[in-house]
Amino acid sequence: MMIFTCGGSYEDAASCIYSAWEYALKVGHDDVRIVREPVAQLDMFAEYVHVDADSDKAEKFTRSVRRISDLVYRNVFYALRSWREDAVDAVYRYLILAFKVGKDIEHMLIKREVMCIMELVRNVSNESHKFREMTRFTSVNRKVYVSHIEPRCDVSLLVAGHFADRMPSEHWVIVDDGRHTAVVHPADECMYVKHLTDEEFTTLERAEYEEDEYTDMWKTFFNTIAIEQRENYRCQRNLFPLWIRKHATEFR
Repeated sequence: MMIFTCGGSYEDAASCIYSAWEYALKVGHDDVRIVREPVAQLDMFAEYVHVDADSDKAEKFTRSVRRISDLVYRNVFYALRSWREDAVDAVYRYLILAFKVGKDIEHMLIKREVMCIMELVRNVSNESHKFREMTRFTSVNRKVYVSHIEPRCDVSLLVAGHFADRMPSEHWVIVDDGRHTAVVHPADECMYVKHLTDEEFTTLERAEYEEDEYTDMWKTFFNTIAIEQRENYRCQRNLFPLWIRKHATEFR
């Protein structure tokens, strides 16, 4: 058994699937697995191969998946952003079937490979929806808006697409603290993803605690709008989970 491992980004996963597929053409798909790093439990009877991100491989992978159908590409794009260790392997199994049956896979909802992908897509989609609602921006020197999030799945790009439609003429940055990446949106330009150096991350981290009159107004509004007789902290924790509140202005 050959087990391919990769990092957590889309490009890492796409490159790993491409390399694993090349190897599987020689030995068969049953003798190949893909695991996202860090590997929780090693198999002593398997051989491990780490695959680094390769833009050429990732581009070829994306182009090949798009040829199947737009829906299949969307499912793969979302599923590869899941935090689960087995997500990349699930996409690999899904694509084995997809390249065999083509766009008909969209209707094969009872297939195990499809069910697994739909679960991953649903989890990523739900998490990105929560962060679209709960992302808070801080104004830095009245020039750029900075937001910090710490999602389980890699949803910063999905969240950023929402704000690109609503704040197209503003400079803003959404920072994923867990992955040390940022989606940067210059005013009236296309956004892009940047991997942050330690120095850049530290600078952006300090920006989170800058406050102005709007920060104070938002906190005041949050604390005064509530009806005391209607307080329900259990419901609040369900709609606004504790693990998401870390960077919310009103809970600081």
